[in-house]
Amino acid sequence: MNTLKALNWRYAVKKFQIDKKVSQEKLDVVAKAFNLTPTSYGLQPLRLAVVCNPALKEKLYEKSMHQEQVRTASHILVICIENNVDTAFIEDNFELQKEIRQTADETLAPFRNFLLEFFDNKTKEEKDIWAINQAYLALGNLLTVCAKEGVDACPMEGFLPEAYDELLGLKEKSLKSILVMPIGYRAEEDKFAAFEKVRRPLEETVLYYK
Repeated sequence: MNTLKALNWRYAVKKFQIDKKVSQEKLDVVAKAFNLTPTSYGLQPLRLAVVCNPALKEKLYEKSMHQEQVRTASHILVICIENNVDTAFIEDNFELQKEIRQTADETLAPFRNFLLEFFDNKTKEEKDIWAINQAYLALGNLLTVCAKEGVDACPMEGFLPEAYDELLGLKEKSLKSILVMPIGYRAEEDKFAAFEKVRRPLEETVLYYK
């Protein structure tokens, strides 16, 4: 599908075909797209949990206000933020830059020093807000990529993060769940698939300055 056709085709699926699974090939595309999502300062304070275990999906369904798309999805994508955006986290990013780009220390030093000071002056709450903003960038990117791949999805905030964190063992990995996106293929009985999109007129939402 071309981009506009794909975006018109997609909607927030309410029920998936429980027996139709997303292929590993398409999952790989989604995972790589997540990893290629642009983030502030290129720091990638995000991780993606991909859940396909039926018993675990059922437990997550219980902690998602019993929303049917969680139980029926092929896979549940959980976008998480790093709990510790600290000196070590930032230094690791610059070491990766040196390894991949062969960039000299003296070239990286000014930006590295700026980021170390910048985040050192941030509270934990401020760092979390910054990281959460990056999670929403990833969510938007994944919604578009899934649509282009012909995979249905539903972006969700309606879940209990602490329960997800416990069920997925995220605290032990220094992570916190922020957003959920079940993916799969829409069920024929999902009436929302036939609804027309409701959007404000383009001339109201896009401003041109010529």
